Amino acid sequence: MNEYLNEDDQLEALKRWWKENGKAVIGGAVLGLAVVGGWQWWQRHTTALAELASVNFDQFTNAAQLGNLEAARQQGERLLGEFGDSAYAVLAALELARIEYANGQADSAIGRLRWAMSHTDDPSLQQLTRLRLAQLLLDQGNVDGAAGLLDGATVAAYAGEFSLLRGDIARERGDLAAARDAYQQALSQGVANPGLLRMKLHEVGGAPAAG
Repeated sequence: MNEYLNEDDQLEALKRWWKENGKAVIGGAVLGLAVVGGWQWWQRHTTALAELASVNFDQFTNAAQLGNLEAARQQGERLLGEFGDSAYAVLAALELARIEYANGQADSAIGRLRWAMSHTDDPSLQQLTRLRLAQLLLDQGNVDGAAGLLDGATVAAYAGEFSLLRGDIARERGDLAAARDAYQQALSQGVANPGLLRMKLHEVGGAPAAG
C-alpha cells in the first residue's frame, strides 16, 4: 500500500482491497485450518494403523513360533490384506514364504516373495526379499531365474550374501573358478554363516575349511 496516502485514502483502499480479496482470504484461512486439521487427523489415523499392524504382526509371529501354522497363515493373510503397504506385511510375507516352502509349497512361497518385492520401497527389505527369492529359485533348480535377480543387489549390508549366491550359481553352472572368486569375496564382505561358506570354498578348490 502506498505510504503517502492519507488516512481516508487508506481506509477507502482497504475497503476496496477487502471487497476484491476478502473471500479469498477467508477461503484460504478455512483451507489452512482444514489442512492443519486434516494433517493432524492423518497423523492420528496413521499412528493407529501402525499400532494395529504391530499388534497383528506380534500375533502372527507368536503363532508361527508356536508352530500353529494355520493360525499364522490366517493372521499373515490379514496383514497382507489390511496392511499391505506396511513393512509388517512384507515381513509377514517373508515368514509365510519360509513356512510354506518348509512344508513343500514352493510355488506359494515364490508367490509370497514376489508379492513382497512389489509392495515395499524400503531398500533393505527389497534386498532381503530379492535374496530370499533368488535362493529359493536356485534351490528349485531355476538357475537363470536366480541369476536374473543378482543385478538388483545394491545394499552393502547384503553384499556378502549376494556374493555367496553368485558363488552358488557359478558352482551350479560348473564354473568352479568363478565360484571360488565369489566365495572369497563373500568371505571378505561377511556373511551370516561363515563356517558354511568356508566349506563351500574348500569344496571348489579354495582355502581349507578351517574354523
